[in-house]
Amino acid sequence: MTGTAPTSVTASASGCDSDSDNDSGSGSAPAADAPHGSDPAGPPAVRHTRGARFLLLFAVFLCAACGLVYELALTALGSYLIGNSVLQTSVVISVMVFAMGVGSLAAKPLRRRPVGAFAVVEGVLALVGGLSVLVLYAAFAWLRLYTPAMIVVAMVVGLLIGAEIPLLMTLLQRIRRQEAGSAVADMFAVDYIGALVGGLCFPLLLLPTFGQLKGALVVGAVNAVAGVIVVVFIFRRQTRRRVRIGLLAFVTAVLGVLGTAYAFADDLEVTARQQMYQDPIVHAETTAYQEIVVTRSTSFTGAPDMRLFLNGDLQFSSVDEYRYHESLVHPALSGPRADVLILGGGDGLALREVLRYDDVKHVTLVELDPAMTRLARDFGPLRELNGGSLTDPRVRVVNADAFNWLRDARGTYDAVVIDFPDPDTAALAKLYSVEFYHLLGQVLTPRSRVMVQSGSPFFAPKTYWSIDRTIQAAGYATTPFQVDVPSFGNWGFVLAAPRTATPPPLRLAPDTPPLRYLDDAVLKAATVFPVDRRRQDVRPSTLMDPAVLEYVQNEWENY
Repeated sequence: MTGTAPTSVTASASGCDSDSDNDSGSGSAPAADAPHGSDPAGPPAVRHTRGARFLLLFAVFLCAACGLVYELALTALGSYLIGNSVLQTSVVISVMVFAMGVGSLAAKPLRRRPVGAFAVVEGVLALVGGLSVLVLYAAFAWLRLYTPAMIVVAMVVGLLIGAEIPLLMTLLQRIRRQEAGSAVADMFAVDYIGALVGGLCFPLLLLPTFGQLKGALVVGAVNAVAGVIVVVFIFRRQTRRRVRIGLLAFVTAVLGVLGTAYAFADDLEVTARQQMYQDPIVHAETTAYQEIVVTRSTSFTGAPDMRLFLNGDLQFSSVDEYRYHESLVHPALSGPRADVLILGGGDGLALREVLRYDDVKHVTLVELDPAMTRLARDFGPLRELNGGSLTDPRVRVVNADAFNWLRDARGTYDAVVIDFPDPDTAALAKLYSVEFYHLLGQVLTPRSRVMVQSGSPFFAPKTYWSIDRTIQAAGYATTPFQVDVPSFGNWGFVLAAPRTATPPPLRLAPDTPPLRYLDDAVLKAATVFPVDRRRQDVRPSTLMDPAVLEYVQNEWENY
């Protein structure tokens, strides 16, 4: 392809009149896989240029959509399994972009036989990309080699994606010669549209419909079909029969492998997932926001232990969750409590404790993931544990992002219970920011009380004291305290009062219902921290400087 090629030179009909499928091609048209020494673009060799051009650009569209889905699938999987979504996204994108450049250079020799090379590249890409999530999930579950395996997969996928564009550009020129700038404009316009569609389809269609494993396999099959389009429908007459049959057999084999993996994907996922948990899994689902897993152990000497995990992180154990939730709820409800707001806590266990007070009139629970609140309402063992709290007529459940919900919230609340997961991702870190607590202040009265679960002062002291400092920076007075929850270890909370310089007293109301763990003596002792875990000089966390994310990632990496 050169910049001086005619802008619109149509294919010669004399080279394409024959319909025979002989080994040397049809008529006098040069084969699409040109011999060594000829111009890789070659003269135009397709008779019906408009239809062939449309099909080839459609193949470009499919390739672009599939390529972006592979990239998104790798970043999403890493965020689910490892956390630290910023790092996972950065590594995947940088490795893939670098590999795409290498792949483009490596594809130069392949331009002499572009049809066969493109079909092989698409077949291998379909196989590697389609199986990538399955292979990485297995590497994480059995081998504990996720990050090295992810880098290798991202590199291979990037190399193959990079090889696509030079080959597709050569094939486009085979259909109709264009000036170089015009051909590049056409190619990249369709490529970017395909990337847009792929990027939207991943969260809106593939994940909800097929899930991570099957979604990647489906996209792999689409990738393989793109290769078939080029070989069978566009350059069929210009490809030797032996080559054509061999390529179709290869693509068919790839589709067979992907189809077999699709058929066994559910069993493989269950087996790999169970490898990561000590107790039998009784419920598992991957939502648009997280992976939810519930395990339940059988015991001949005591009650079964049911545990909830979100993205692999333990949220509660039914054996001792009462210690956590009594500490989270009851000190915050020692004052006014007619209207209560719960942010997070979609399992309904904090809500269960709130509803034990008869004078609580209204409770609003804001939980991002509707699958979590649905599970808490409908899954028998969890519904039994939370006492059917989500069906209480005093409760209003809102499935929304708490940060955005507070922006538009109206009215005020007497008590607020904040039960978010630890801030180990950027999305969660914003819920532990000065800006978030400023927004929260809009729905509080001077007598309101706020309780925030704040992680472990022992395992993550900088994280804990950063949360305390952040709440203070937003204009609250705080009372930090710690309790012992055996399944978690040492765990901390922060009780806060708005618009005052006086720390709120840590106490129970005189009419507190009978509790299994807390009393005034336990609360009095809970405010005393050992010398090596007392208040530290740490930064408050903001949207622009998410210090809490930095602290939590550094402190928990060794546990």
